[in-house]
Amino acid sequence: MSKLRRFLAASLIVSVAAAGMPAQAGMLPTENALAGKSAARERIATLFERRDVRTQLEAYGVNAAAVQARVAALTDDEAAQLAARLGDMPAGADAGASLIGALLVIFIVLLITDILGVTKVFPFTKPIK
Repeated sequence: MSKLRRFLAASLIVSVAAAGMPAQAGMLPTENALAGKSAARERIATLFERRDVRTQLEAYGVNAAAVQARVAALTDDEAAQLAARLGDMPAGADAGASLIGALLVIFIVLLITDILGVTKVFPFTKPIK
């Protein structure tokens, strides 16, 4: 019975961890792929041309010309990845919510493994016999 509990606990941990990883696939014409890569580089360049971004970079001691040279040196794949992440990254306000979500997931996994009898973390749980 112990092997069954360990298998169930491991399966549960893997399924909970994989639940937050969305996957998506589809066909993409060549013209769209090439246009997307140049659009990504333009999006990054326009971001660094904004006045508030420049002042923040200067506050950190970074030269704007050095940033533009780095953006120009990016490969097409790196530019596409960076441009995609720019829209997904929070502006700093969502960091607490993701931390609370991660702690909640860890708590639930530990609670379930305690109930299954694999671990003994919480004193208020009784393992299944």
